[in-house]
Amino acid sequence: MKRSIKIIKNRSDIGAGTRGSDLGIDAIEIAAINKGSQYFHHYPFTDVKTRNDVVYDPALHPFAKRIKEVLKQCGEVASIVEQTLKDDFFPLVFSGDHSSAIGTISGIKSAFPEKSLGVIWIDAHADIHSPYTTPSGNLHGMPLAATLAEDNLLCAINRIDEETKEYWQKLKTLGHITGKVKSSDLIYFGVRDTEPAEDILINDLEIKNYIVEEVRRLSVKTCVHEVIKKLGDCDLIYVSFDVDSMDSELISDGTGTPVPKGFYPAEVIELLEELLSLKKVVCFEVVEVNPLLDHKGNKMAEVAFEILEKATQAIEG
Repeated sequence: MKRSIKIIKNRSDIGAGTRGSDLGIDAIEIAAINKGSQYFHHYPFTDVKTRNDVVYDPALHPFAKRIKEVLKQCGEVASIVEQTLKDDFFPLVFSGDHSSAIGTISGIKSAFPEKSLGVIWIDAHADIHSPYTTPSGNLHGMPLAATLAEDNLLCAINRIDEETKEYWQKLKTLGHITGKVKSSDLIYFGVRDTEPAEDILINDLEIKNYIVEEVRRLSVKTCVHEVIKKLGDCDLIYVSFDVDSMDSELISDGTGTPVPKGFYPAEVIELLEELLSLKKVVCFEVVEVNPLLDHKGNKMAEVAFEILEKATQAIEG
């Protein structure tokens, strides 16, 4: 049966270290318009209320910057994703920075609290820091730690204040479920820019990372076949695509933290076509397009839209 898509537009970049990813959704829409596509007229959509004006305020929590507002933003996203799923739509989420995934995952779990959720994270970064281990304090590097409920205290380098601890606990328990994802149900694709604390935790938790070279050596189909087996006990799957998983030197630096030696667009398309055709997949998210950092015009958004068109076909079957 064809899945009905509803687009969720979350124009928030308060979890990032640089401004501009809040404009990523508009940049993708402009890419569609310039291509002569009516894509964004085909689907119902919801705009998420944002709090981007807080970037003018001083960062009160240096190891979890703007955590109070990120908590509220993720709460908004969670409520909309939950309702979208309950209304029998497939949420196609466009977000500025990747901290949004805390809300998206919380929304899925709130809609299906008794079901186990697998997460496929296509990204150059592991995003598994906590306020205790972060070198930057930016929350777009912490969504998986929050949803796994992992503080990684053995690798702590920061002494955080009580208020930060309180907000971090609220992020971990968003949707009244702690540990929304098990580490055995998390799979990375393309992660290649990590810090030692992340490497230690990934190793300890035995999280699988399909590095770019491995995907090319084994083939996308072989890797996806393995993923299907690894997530065989999961009832549902969420796929998150950060555009920095792609090769920044080949494509564009139009993302907050560009990293070279990533995937080619054709590889991402093949990967998403294979993954999103799985009926267990109930939500897809695209993040971190930043047109303000793009030195090739609107190149990153244009590539993202080309990928999106193919991905949508896979979702709809």
